Amino acid sequence: MRVLVRRCWGPPLAHGAGRGRPSPQWRALARLGWEDSRVREKPPWRVLFFGTDQFAREALRELHAARENQEEELIDKLEVVTLPSLSPRGLPVKQYAVQSQLPIYEWPDVGSGEYDVGVVASFGRLLSEALILKFPYGILNVHPSCLPRWRGPAPVIHTVLHGDTVTGVTIMQIRPKRFDVGPILKQETIPVPPKSTAKELEAVLSRLGANMLISVLKNLPESLSNGRQQPTEGATYAPKISAGTSCVKWEEQTSEQIFRLYRAIGNIIPLQTLWMGNTIKLLDLVEVNSSALADPKLTGQALIPGSLIYHKQSQILLVYCKDSWIGVRSVMLKKRLTATDFYNGYLHPWYQKNSQAQPSQCRFQTLRLPTKKKQNKTVTM
Repeated sequence: MRVLVRRCWGPPLAHGAGRGRPSPQWRALARLGWEDSRVREKPPWRVLFFGTDQFAREALRELHAARENQEEELIDKLEVVTLPSLSPRGLPVKQYAVQSQLPIYEWPDVGSGEYDVGVVASFGRLLSEALILKFPYGILNVHPSCLPRWRGPAPVIHTVLHGDTVTGVTIMQIRPKRFDVGPILKQETIPVPPKSTAKELEAVLSRLGANMLISVLKNLPESLSNGRQQPTEGATYAPKISAGTSCVKWEEQTSEQIFRLYRAIGNIIPLQTLWMGNTIKLLDLVEVNSSALADPKLTGQALIPGSLIYHKQSQILLVYCKDSWIGVRSVMLKKRLTATDFYNGYLHPWYQKNSQAQPSQCRFQTLRLPTKKKQNKTVTM
């Protein structure tokens, strides 16, 4: 089917005389800059999906379920674009597409078929204006934040990292050249569960976003015509997380900030610090209970950020930060060590005596990573 392509965010087009009164769906398309009679005015839609990770996989799964639903025809065609991966199995979206026997393209290949609408979820690539214009209804984005807060590639991580109490999902229409600035078609908010990790929160938001996407597709022309521009105030950016973010700054960060950092990125990059000049990774952080805090060892000496005490009853390492203590159950130093292993090997008085270590060295110190670009490994959730 050949379709007349116009900018779907351009000015409305006037209808010619003698065409009769247009339907509400047609008026919505006209407001979006379309007037070709061969454009579909209602479902089922032909969808090209762009995605990579677990968050995107949930949206794809819901689209696939809608395509398989014979009672309510919503999706006519569903194809997938994903990114290359070092894993032979590919990213979660590719794994699901293979399992479901959906046609797959590897970016920048986007196929040559005809589609009504594109859907992006956690894709991480800027789509060109020429690509957006191939879709009569444009491209929708399922974004896990309440835009304009946390635009960018890592919104869930920054939601947890900054201690937000409310978050949500936004279905928006993509615009070229900039991320996450298009009009909002649907937005829902939820409270952030206390002490939630980014991974746990992402799972909740992925289900919410998938359901919202289906709701928008059921009334797509009306949703597009009723879209609202994002507020100019309150915009924040959620950049990719670098390896340097995982370095704990004992003198600067409070216990709450360190725990938020752990819940935000701990499942992606372990928190890092220095021990006797060697990098050590903190694998399992826990909050310190009141009985441990009452230990005379914690209150009877001058405290320096990074100071270490082994709490035998709890079998955890207590580490002092800017304002209080955090607990560490296990670390990685050459190999994985429990807190007890670390104490026996590196904190026991006989070791410190025999190693001739200075007392000032027997504590965690902030790790400063090189600033060269090749050292700045970044990851996206």
